[in-house]
Amino acid sequence: MEHINVIVVGAGLSGICMAHYLQRDCPKKSYAILESRERLGGTWDLFKYPGVRSDSDMSTLGYRFRPWKEEQQIADGPSILSYIKETAQGNGSYDKIRFNQRLVHAAWSSEGKQWTLTIRDNTNETEKQLTCNFLISCTGYYNYEEGYTPAYQGKDTFKGQFIHPQFWPEDLDYQGKKVVVIGSGATAITLVPAMAETGVGHITMLQRSPTYFISMPQKDRVAGFLNKFLPQSITYGLIRWKNIGISLYSYGFSKSRPEKMKAFLINEVRKMLPDGYDVEKHFTPTYKPWDQRLCLVPDGDLFKSIKSGKASVVTEHIDAFTEKGIRLKTGEELEADIIVSATGLKILPFGGVTVDIDGKAFQLNESFAYKGTMISDLPNFGLILGYTNASWTLKADLSAEYLCRFINLLEDKGYAYGTPKYKGNGKGTQIMTELDSGYINRSKDLLPYNGDRKPWRVDQNYIKDIFAYRYSKIMDGHIEFTK
Repeated sequence: MEHINVIVVGAGLSGICMAHYLQRDCPKKSYAILESRERLGGTWDLFKYPGVRSDSDMSTLGYRFRPWKEEQQIADGPSILSYIKETAQGNGSYDKIRFNQRLVHAAWSSEGKQWTLTIRDNTNETEKQLTCNFLISCTGYYNYEEGYTPAYQGKDTFKGQFIHPQFWPEDLDYQGKKVVVIGSGATAITLVPAMAETGVGHITMLQRSPTYFISMPQKDRVAGFLNKFLPQSITYGLIRWKNIGISLYSYGFSKSRPEKMKAFLINEVRKMLPDGYDVEKHFTPTYKPWDQRLCLVPDGDLFKSIKSGKASVVTEHIDAFTEKGIRLKTGEELEADIIVSATGLKILPFGGVTVDIDGKAFQLNESFAYKGTMISDLPNFGLILGYTNASWTLKADLSAEYLCRFINLLEDKGYAYGTPKYKGNGKGTQIMTELDSGYINRSKDLLPYNGDRKPWRVDQNYIKDIFAYRYSKIMDGHIEFTK
């Protein structure tokens, strides 16, 4: 049976990040990347809907070790996919990817001191096994096979096309047609202006309740200025820290003075909408800023679409689908040729992999998150997840560095494995983020607990995490090491 020191699961933004640090910090360790799909890129290869883009600036969504060189700070999906692929090809990790290989089961043996992985080859549906010392999940957090769609009453009576953005038909013809997009999150506010600019007859964003929006220029003027005088590598670092600082300040201000932040955000939106527009109804949320993630509007494109008359917003509950569209609780009917249900994702921890520890099924929802990067009672296991209040890759970088430190400590001290052991007195929330988003609330029973104190409470603070991941002691009394 084949044996590899480290197995990375997933060849998306996180997996390629993890591969870089393994090559840099653990050059003597063999590793491979298992990717269930036929291409790398994860999210950025999967989503094909119009206008798909980042909802973070590329100075922070880009890797710390590889500067983003394009002018656009809010990048489109294909550009991000190219960036990931070029990174993998540039550092040699592309050759470590085993495509169409889905990890379905992982079994840990304390006696054998290793993982035995059952892998399905998606090209011929056969299964094989291999062993590894360390397993790292870089699968993201959602189900690639199924998006979330509410149980709409009368959905089958609708005579037009019904689409979930996760499975966008590449040949969809929406020229001159009436489109209703259900939802007001990141996907919806990307779709609406993109389709408005590319020939849709009229597009309506139908939301049950408003969301907080913040506009940001696609091109960073400060970066453009600095690039005239400094090497791009230096500019990238400066702009990265500028944006990290702004993000931390705005998040902290939102938590400490939510009413002032709310007033600021709504006032900024009001400036970009026509005089007399009902901002109170359509753009004033009932919750506090950062109870849910702020939605980024590059160059105010959503508001430009509304001002042009190509797009509109309706804030109302759905009663039922009809043959011609959607009937609202008010009795009004929104006619549509195409309905897009931009209603979110389904969380799927570990990519749906089942786990056994010494023959006993492991229950993730009974465990605790250690630094947000390891899980209690899982030996030699790592997890790469990004921030919810900042760019994903900021956390992925730190987590990857930490896991390499952990692997090297095992080698240096002569340990076979290390297992986080929760020793707290109580449980926090059964969730690894403070967000109150629908997709998280629907899946709380699938997630590990936050503990009652650090390092079992997950911080959403990059500055604090630099010290916690890069410089703190690994042997901190919370890990049980075995020779």
